[in-house]
Amino acid sequence: MPAHEAADAQPATTSALCIEVEVCYAPPPPGGVSLIAVALAQGTTVAQAIGLSGVLQLHPEIDLASNKVGVFGKLVQLDGVVQAHDRIEIYRPLTADPKVARQRRVEKIRAGSTEGRKWQGREKR
Repeated sequence: MPAHEAADAQPATTSALCIEVEVCYAPPPPGGVSLIAVALAQGTTVAQAIGLSGVLQLHPEIDLASNKVGVFGKLVQLDGVVQAHDRIEIYRPLTADPKVARQRRVEKIRAGSTEGRKWQGREKR
């Protein structure tokens, strides 16, 4: 094989073994969303992808032992293998219990406040 063909064959081989994923984390306000694209080798786990993205250095409050992790909104294990074009999402714990938050909205409606009824049309307020 000529030398120029060998040089052309090398990048194609390495790019075939490389996949791109995104790691996403949204810190509590007033912080902005971190969306970091990273190129990884095939067979990389979710935990390795998070570590290689550098998001743990940007946000030291992230604890992978307690924070849940998902891919496109579905929970995954840290030892799961990432696929090309995955968006790995690191979830924060809930700040309010959804049941309690709903009960507070109902109490505001009963008290006459329109704050809990913003989704309704003006004629129903």
